[in-house]
Amino acid sequence: MLAAMPPDPTPAPTPAPGAPRVRERGDACPGALRLHSADDGHLARLRLPAGLLTSRQVEVLADAAEALGDGRISVTSRGNAELRGLAGGCGAELAALLAEAGLLPSPTHERVRNIVASPASGLDGLGAADVQLWARELDERLCAAPWAAALSGRFLFVLDDGRGDVTGLGGDVTLVAADPGTALLHLGGRTVRVAAADAPRAALAAARAFLTAARGAGTGAWRVRELPEGSGVDVRAALTTAGIAAEPVREAVRKPVEEAAVRKPVEEAAVREDIRKPVQEAVRESAPPHGAPPAPGPLGPAAFHVLAPLGRLTAAQLRALLPADEVRLTPWRGAVVVGAGPDRAPALDAAGLITRPGSPWAGVSACTGRPGCAKSLADVRADAVPGRPGLPVHYSGCERRCGHPHGDWVDVLAVPGGGYLVDGAPVPRTDLAPAVTTARTAPRTAPRTTR
Repeated sequence: MLAAMPPDPTPAPTPAPGAPRVRERGDACPGALRLHSADDGHLARLRLPAGLLTSRQVEVLADAAEALGDGRISVTSRGNAELRGLAGGCGAELAALLAEAGLLPSPTHERVRNIVASPASGLDGLGAADVQLWARELDERLCAAPWAAALSGRFLFVLDDGRGDVTGLGGDVTLVAADPGTALLHLGGRTVRVAAADAPRAALAAARAFLTAARGAGTGAWRVRELPEGSGVDVRAALTTAGIAAEPVREAVRKPVEEAAVRKPVEEAAVREDIRKPVQEAVRESAPPHGAPPAPGPLGPAAFHVLAPLGRLTAAQLRALLPADEVRLTPWRGAVVVGAGPDRAPALDAAGLITRPGSPWAGVSACTGRPGCAKSLADVRADAVPGRPGLPVHYSGCERRCGHPHGDWVDVLAVPGGGYLVDGAPVPRTDLAPAVTTARTAPRTAPRTTR
């Protein structure tokens, strides 16, 4: 069960435009039981649905990082945790530590527990529902379904409480809480409305429908977006089979349009006005909302959001989050400390954590770089400079751009010879600071999105 993976092979060539991508092997994502071999030792990636950690689990992760790894914990862009610098023979000991702390509820499903949820949900009075509760139910159902172990380690569930902070993270199945007591399920360009009480079951049924479509396509797709044209997921049929009532959002348009078409002749403008509101509403709901992530600082009266410098926490910084009712790692490479009020700011700041939205390091991330990654052309963490607050910025040691943010961001890419490209413009390493500052704060004619 415990295996060390060799470095990833050269990726398959990108298919020609319009041609379906064919996966001839399973995904090679590391897990907590399947370690990845890197230049700085082995790597373990621990899935944490909704980023949730108890105080006991925080202590166990910090201890494991110090005793078995390099003493640090990387926070991933899905709010998961990575341990690096692990010895090749530590797999059994690490698994035992994690299992004892309740971090491995299902060895067969540990790589597919990819669930991101709005980290501030239930804490600051915003949002239409507490989707952290959905995340816990979905995780339990996911681990209890034998067929779900066939999902790729990259398949992602996104649960948004209506504020739109996580809808842009590229979920395969996205649930958005809506009023009153309903949820919108988005998958492959289709949107259906379900009861909020059915939301976790509906997400799981949608994932099963994806597996059915992927098997039928025969291309080995890992993600919904990889399905060939014409092999869409039949979400409604899957929900019906699961006993879940669902209403396609676009059906809300059909009735008023049909009624307008058969009405006695009236002013054309009046007909348009009759159908304008339901059409606008359906269009709005068909596209998930998009909002900004929470800024570092207090979240409501009893929670505090911090960011990890360059996305990595030392074991001491992880422990500095305690005491806490719970800790939620975030997809912005930080943590929400539940049970911490504004008075905790000085201690968190003293630990070297980012606690203020005006910090120049807020929104700055980097891949592993040298010496941990053989493909990297530079020690990007040592070269990283913050620049004035603005757009997120990500430093990449090679063209894979591992761990880059979603949406619009400043791309700082190492190139041979010691220099960088900042959003495609060549910049010497010594001139990174002004170039990054300009890129983070300059107006954009068009966003630069996921590469």
